[in-house]
Amino acid sequence: MLKQLKHFTLHAIAGANIATIVLMLLVGYSDRINPAEHNYLAIVGLAFPIFLVLNMGFIILWVIFKPRGVLIPMLGYLVCYGPIRIYMPLNSDTKVPKGAIKVISYNVWSFAGWETPPGTDNAILSYLHDQKADILCLQESSGNELGQARVDAVLDTLYQYKDTACVGSSHSLTTYSKFPILSREHIRYPSVGNMSMAYQLKIGRDTVIVINNHLESTGFSAEEKEQFGTLVRGELKVDKAKSESRLIINKLAAASRKRAPQADAVARYVSKHNGRSIILCGDFNDSPISYTRHKIAENLTDCYVKTGNGPGISYHHSRFWVRIDNIMCSAHWQPYACKVDKSIKMSDHYPIICWLKRKP
Repeated sequence: MLKQLKHFTLHAIAGANIATIVLMLLVGYSDRINPAEHNYLAIVGLAFPIFLVLNMGFIILWVIFKPRGVLIPMLGYLVCYGPIRIYMPLNSDTKVPKGAIKVISYNVWSFAGWETPPGTDNAILSYLHDQKADILCLQESSGNELGQARVDAVLDTLYQYKDTACVGSSHSLTTYSKFPILSREHIRYPSVGNMSMAYQLKIGRDTVIVINNHLESTGFSAEEKEQFGTLVRGELKVDKAKSESRLIINKLAAASRKRAPQADAVARYVSKHNGRSIILCGDFNDSPISYTRHKIAENLTDCYVKTGNGPGISYHHSRFWVRIDNIMCSAHWQPYACKVDKSIKMSDHYPIICWLKRKP
């Protein structure tokens, strides 16, 4: 009887493990689903880390009950290698070579100016001054709360060239460059408060297209973000937790539907300029396992996937822990040491940094 019970238990664990792997595979490749057509299915990529953890749990179970069964979850990780590498790549450290340029993309949250008393240094500005990037792509760069004069006083000493584009009164993109900005072009798509700008930069003898993006956000209010944090901590009653979960899912799906044509427009622009030297940055407001990242990366190298390590969480506010900021480049460039820098916490985002060197 005991032997039969053990046999049944092992088969149940194996069945549950295989089912988890199948779901992990389907969720991992959900970034092929266009949210404009199936917006609820398209957001299931957010659940991908849950299946990664569940599969790890099966490794522990197999070690306890039948060590040879570890082959099942290990095989699961192998068949899901593609999405796992996108979500949390592992790369050997490579020394940044001489001649590489430093690129930073950073949603500065209006420089968190409401937290900076007048007459004191702003931490984000001080950080950017110390980083001395060659190309700096900022999102939500309006300095209204801080005072644009204070922003200019710090960054204009480093950058001879800059351009700011605005949507409405509070949403803006600013691109700072140590290289001449020859022209700019608005990549048009439907949006009330988001945008993408393409610039022609003269870098040496090359004319490089630099694209700065801020795609559709989830639209969560501060109160809704706080409620989400409470939900994650398990502090809501069952009925309230259900209603909050439905609200979150509905808003994520709606934002995903709006974001899809924006990603399509950016991807079309990149495809139209196929063969040109391109550097693309920005806040995608979408997870690594998403249609947005997959579509834009079709003809580009994702610098974090190529050279970064770990999940690289770039949004950290209200327990929304996910990598939504990106740097990508065309095949003309070799990326090095891409990372999310968690040393500066003033914004709700961390900056993403990468070094790029032009290939011979």
